[in-house]
Amino acid sequence: MATELERQGRSIIHMGIGEPDFTAAPPVVEAAARAMANGKLQYTSALGIPSLREAIADHYRRVYGLTIAPSRIVVTAGASAALLLACAALVEPGTEVLMPDPSYPCNRHFVAAFEGIAKLVPSGPLDRFQLSDTTVREQWTSVTRGVLLASPSNPTGTSIPHDELARIVDSVRERKGFTIVDEIYQGLTYDGAPFSALSLGEDVIVINSFSKYFNMTGWRLGWLVVPEAMVPQVEKLAQNLFICASSIAQHAGVACFLPEAISIYEERKAEFKRRRDYIVPALSEIGFKVPVTPDGAFYVYADCSALADDADRLTIDMLNQAGVVLVPGLDFGPYTARHYIRLSYATSLENLQEAIRRLKRFFAERS
Repeated sequence: MATELERQGRSIIHMGIGEPDFTAAPPVVEAAARAMANGKLQYTSALGIPSLREAIADHYRRVYGLTIAPSRIVVTAGASAALLLACAALVEPGTEVLMPDPSYPCNRHFVAAFEGIAKLVPSGPLDRFQLSDTTVREQWTSVTRGVLLASPSNPTGTSIPHDELARIVDSVRERKGFTIVDEIYQGLTYDGAPFSALSLGEDVIVINSFSKYFNMTGWRLGWLVVPEAMVPQVEKLAQNLFICASSIAQHAGVACFLPEAISIYEERKAEFKRRRDYIVPALSEIGFKVPVTPDGAFYVYADCSALADDADRLTIDMLNQAGVVLVPGLDFGPYTARHYIRLSYATSLENLQEAIRRLKRFFAERS
């Protein structure tokens, strides 16, 4: 709908898609160019090139103080491929995987692809829109096999506190289940010291990506950290489903961990935080309620029930009348569908300020 309006000449501000407005840092682009010039264009190992697996392992050591064997790291064609491989290895037909409602919509489809059942658990502001240890224990049944979490989360930008995540992992472990944690926004954590779920034991499976913190969405590069015993099974699946991740992207990805590249990413992270600190109070001034301030990613999950009784209809009206793209809660599960919208602040501060001006006029004209 937004694209069609733009074709008609309308000015549209996009705050829908979860894609950084920054692109790959110059050292990464230069590394890709060198890889192409040097003919590094053939298939790689299904597990990824050794230098990238080692660089990722070193990243965990420097940032999180964790010793992760490179042999446990599987390089994938984006986080989506990592999630697909994890579900292919772990989900059995007819079994349940618990995840919060709201959550990233593709997660339930990865489970369904292997004939599993994605059990969406209503999760509200009191639980930071996340699963808690209490809900995991209450919702676990004889057919439940694991949990799929995201911290920080899309669509809410909220993280699971370390102690609570540790309790969830322990509860799942007691039930001989699996824990998958999507950490693709872990690099974009603004409040408090970052941590990885890998600190909670070698049986925890973690997904990550070069798309968000490293600003490489179209490069389709991610990784999966699995227990050592699971590597052969994941390798066979990767060989058959993907062969390997892009060789050019892999060689470029090594440069993401250079000090000069990390310096750029940290500056961009500070800019995302500046945008968050502007947009959350600005939304509140208009009449949206932000019950949980996002501590990561680049999303705000806002309650619009004081402004409208149908979030889906409201987003259509805001697009057509104000030229501002927001996403209704409908995309992320039925529990918050009618009363919440997701805003992505992965656009310039100037765009955010103009969007707020447009929305103020829009609601003033409706009153």
